[in-house]
Amino acid sequence: MSKPAYKRVLLKLSGEALMGDDAYGINRGTIERMVADVAEVAKLGVELAVVIGGGNIFRGVAPGAQGMDRATADYMGMLATVMNALALADAMRHVGVTARVMSAIGIEQVVEPYVRPKALQYLEEGKVVVFAAGTGNPFFTTDTAAALRGSEVSAEIVLKATKVDGVYSADPKKDPNATLFPSITFDEAIAKHLQVMDATAFALCRDQKLPIKVFSITKPGALMRVIMGEDEGTLVHV
Repeated sequence: MSKPAYKRVLLKLSGEALMGDDAYGINRGTIERMVADVAEVAKLGVELAVVIGGGNIFRGVAPGAQGMDRATADYMGMLATVMNALALADAMRHVGVTARVMSAIGIEQVVEPYVRPKALQYLEEGKVVVFAAGTGNPFFTTDTAAALRGSEVSAEIVLKATKVDGVYSADPKKDPNATLFPSITFDEAIAKHLQVMDATAFALCRDQKLPIKVFSITKPGALMRVIMGEDEGTLVHV
């Protein structure tokens, strides 16, 4: 078997991806499939960090948060990511993968706080590190947390796992003529107004020369193909 294309990666998982076909919450079959893919990658010796969203439980910008103070709503969203991170780490334990959850907000009785040197140590030891609670600050998305943590741990690439198999010229669900970009630069994506990530996250990745690979986490074997450097999804680069 050929060698992985990357030694250390940051995987961004949306909370919505954990729902599967359910209306909310965590679909057990879906999380087990995701974790099986992660276990395959970990066995290759790839150092894997994960940032998880919380949209399957609560989002600060969701209709349920209307009328609520934005900072309060965002903190609720951060707590939702901690719940998802715990579920993810527990599912990894069941398949023999050692994971450590690190939270950007202090909940020491539940998970350990995010400390960069400790996170780097865990990665070097072959443990999967799951970063929870976003950046620890309101008004920032988990996309921004992914860009930030990816930069901090010197990841070679941010893998943005979505329900769509790449970046398209338009919404493929609405426009049958939408075309998939196999590769695109940061500047081209900005010029074409393509919503790859939120603006803050996108700018941080561009400034740090940290490439982004957008792919579908629901597609069987997609994560492994991305790790092996095969033609999968869309690469956003400098």
